[in-house]
Formats: sequence, C-alpha cells, structure tokens
Amino acid sequence: MSESNDLSQHILPTSAQLVGVCMTVISLIKVMHLGHAGSLLDKLLAIDALLFTISAALSYASMRGVKSSIFEKYADQCFMLGLLELGICAVLLSFEII
Repeated sequence: MSESNDLSQHILPTSAQLVGVCMTVISLIKVMHLGHAGSLLDKLLAIDALLFTISAALSYASMRGVKSSIFEKYADQCFMLGLLELGICAVLLSFEII
C-alpha cells in the first residue's frame, strides 16, 4: 500500500462513523421537538451526513483507484467541511437547548 493512501485509511472509517453520529443527532432533534431551530438543524445535519458519505466514498475510491491522490484530496476537503459544519451544528444545538 502506498503512502498516499494513508490519509484515506483514516478518513473512510471516521467518515462512516460520523454519518451515524449525524443520523443519531437528527433523531434526537426530532424527539426533542425543537421547532423551527430543530428543523434548520436537522437539514444542516442531513447535508453534513451527505458530506461525510461523499468523503467516505472518495476515500474508498482513493484506496481502489488509479487517480488516488485526486480522490484523497477531495475526500479530505469534504471531510474537513463536514467537520466544520458539524461543529457549527453542535454550537447551534447547545444554544437551543440552553
């Protein structure tokens, strides 16, 4: 296995796990009945889950494909964007709960 795929080996399982985290938080928001703020948060988290899914798919393609460095770069960018959005959602959710 080449060195360029090392990052993808970390992105793939972490992205897949974070999709589950997003889905769990969406479920919790629905149970808590947060109203308009909850509706906004669940949409943001759904987009976030999609970003993590794309990141996981790209990192898998990076490990399997010919143009691995390009796929890995995009997987990393989607992953970082997803983390940023997840952090923003966490702050918004914490303010809504307080």
